[in-house]
Amino acid sequence: MKEAKSSKAFQRGVGLLVLSVALLGIAVFWWALSATNDYLNYPVQSLSVIQNLPIFYSLQIPPAYAILAALAVGAITVTAFVGLELRDVNLSRRSHQLHEKPLAPWVLMNETRGQFNGEVTITVLVPAHNEQALLANTLNSLQSQSQKPDRIIVVLDNCTDDTESVALSAGVEIFKSVNNKNKKAGALNQALAKFLPGLGPNDTVMVMDADTVLRQGFLASAVQHFTDDRGLSAIGGLFYGEDRKGFISQLQRNEYIRYSREIRRRKGRVFVLTGTASIFRSQALRYVSEHRGTVLPGNPGEVYDTGALTEDNELTIALKSLGALVTSPAECMVETELMPDFVSLWRQRLRWQRGALENISAYGITSTTTRYFSQQLGLAYSVFALWSFYLMIALQLVSASVWVWYPFWVALAALFIAEKVFTVRDGDWRAKLLAAFLIPELIYDTFLDLVFLKGVFDIALRRQALWGHEVADQKLEEGNQG
Repeated sequence: MKEAKSSKAFQRGVGLLVLSVALLGIAVFWWALSATNDYLNYPVQSLSVIQNLPIFYSLQIPPAYAILAALAVGAITVTAFVGLELRDVNLSRRSHQLHEKPLAPWVLMNETRGQFNGEVTITVLVPAHNEQALLANTLNSLQSQSQKPDRIIVVLDNCTDDTESVALSAGVEIFKSVNNKNKKAGALNQALAKFLPGLGPNDTVMVMDADTVLRQGFLASAVQHFTDDRGLSAIGGLFYGEDRKGFISQLQRNEYIRYSREIRRRKGRVFVLTGTASIFRSQALRYVSEHRGTVLPGNPGEVYDTGALTEDNELTIALKSLGALVTSPAECMVETELMPDFVSLWRQRLRWQRGALENISAYGITSTTTRYFSQQLGLAYSVFALWSFYLMIALQLVSASVWVWYPFWVALAALFIAEKVFTVRDGDWRAKLLAAFLIPELIYDTFLDLVFLKGVFDIALRRQALWGHEVADQKLEEGNQG
């Protein structure tokens, strides 16, 4: 009980810390603004392009010290983020400590030195809760891979539709959860408790969402990576949005394209092993289950922490905390379902944000989590930066009788648009066109900022949240009682 209270207090402290960073940024902004009167009083000039329709402009630019300070903050932030991550990766790669880092590459390779444990195999677990509409495409993408999975098992979790019939029609195995009240994580724990003990060192487990489609070559690439590197513990997919029509869908696709590009640039160093499709060495999952309740949060003997809102993010931190080497190769690509409206998107992203904060709070400040804490602080600063931009526009609108153009900021905006278009060059013409207009994506970024702030406020105020089919089941139960 004391540990639970301590954990919740730390979670609240994390939320307050993130909010404090944002407020500190605002305070620094106002201090800098009040100290630059000469900059703000720069003369406005006019240029007549069309008769009786002058264009007002100002050649003012921010003071040199402000530009240098901004560049310095950016450089220091990037260097700190990269340094923290590389430090943790290097510590794991060099570790020979069996008890503290049992999944460190050297430790794993030393365990099987000189032994041949057979070819790499893949057992696929597909957790499904009422997924009859999407499951067939998911299973077909598995069965049509050039490298066939050795087993495909659909984990049926409290299904009330024809998900079971779809699975059986596809010729795959099924596993039914029993009295599961812990959502996806609980269903997977039950399945892993049955299948994991029989797997050897070169046997892997793939966990794949029932709304995901693998692109060709995913499994072949994964098997090759596991074969070539015996110190590798897990492989995650690079996820892209499905080809769904609509403005909201294209915004999400652009976001996913940029994220996948960033992971490719990072040579596979991944923040989160995506729940859409990831593959784990069997001994990696066994070590996680053995360390639950001691060095890792969760119940002893369970692979997934059923108390985590985002089980994929939590499992990634668990693996890295044990020294695991994880990657997301460029060839391992998946297409996942997109949210059809802003209400669904709000719920999904709020769950991700709240879960991320709770996960790092549960682990505390360690060599592994410092990178994740820094990421959250960076997000807080980015919220402040974007909203400061909006504030400056609003101040100009209310304080000036005419609109004034600033060539310096116009040039930066053009550079920003070019960057936006360039980073979605792997997408189709719709992706590039949307990026070129800029404003829709700024609105989308503002939406994500609101989600971030809501998640931070909720965890700071210790608000409880229900997600997904929990909400529907609770409403159904309330209706039956009424």
